[in-house]
Amino acid sequence: MSWVFVIGLAVIIFVLLAMVLKAPRSSWELLGAALLLGIAGYAWQGSPAQRGAPKPPAETIDGGKGAGDVAERQKLADSVPMSDRDLVVADALARHGQFADSAEFLRGAVQRNPNNAEAWLAMANSLVGHAEGTISPAAIYAYDQAERAAPGSPGPAFFKGLALIRSGRIDEGRKAWAGLLARTPPDAPWRADLQARVAELDGFLSRAQAAQ
Repeated sequence: MSWVFVIGLAVIIFVLLAMVLKAPRSSWELLGAALLLGIAGYAWQGSPAQRGAPKPPAETIDGGKGAGDVAERQKLADSVPMSDRDLVVADALARHGQFADSAEFLRGAVQRNPNNAEAWLAMANSLVGHAEGTISPAAIYAYDQAERAAPGSPGPAFFKGLALIRSGRIDEGRKAWAGLLARTPPDAPWRADLQARVAELDGFLSRAQAAQ
């Protein structure tokens, strides 16, 4: 049935070009040859019997990392400014994997207030998410600005280290986490989790070195 449709469509196109658009008679042979070539290409590569499988946009598929990173960032923050409209909207976008929109939303927030550490950190995470887990110079800059705006907050160093590790820059990531652990108070609620992550990373590095 699909071949009847393809051939019928080719005939309609030829009639449209020749009769309606008044293509010169001398070009009819060339038009017919072009249409036949198109049909031949479809016959060679086309698969009309297969069901369609449209691929969703990559921005909407993040395996839950967007929502997980937002929750983790809020947990590490001393206080989450939920009254910050830009941050609330950007977090909602990031939870749904719309990282580019989230980062763009936060760009306006940090332009209005360069000392908004939470917005810088959220923007850095969104930039990493938009790059499918790869840390970029723009993301590093945003992490550094977040740390400058809130030197005592664990978020910038933690997520910068996490992004470096996810990007394959494991030694740099481990250095960021170790530095954060060294300056984390013993009674900090996130210390045990960070210590476990560093120990797990050290174990991985040891196994990798032994395998080599």
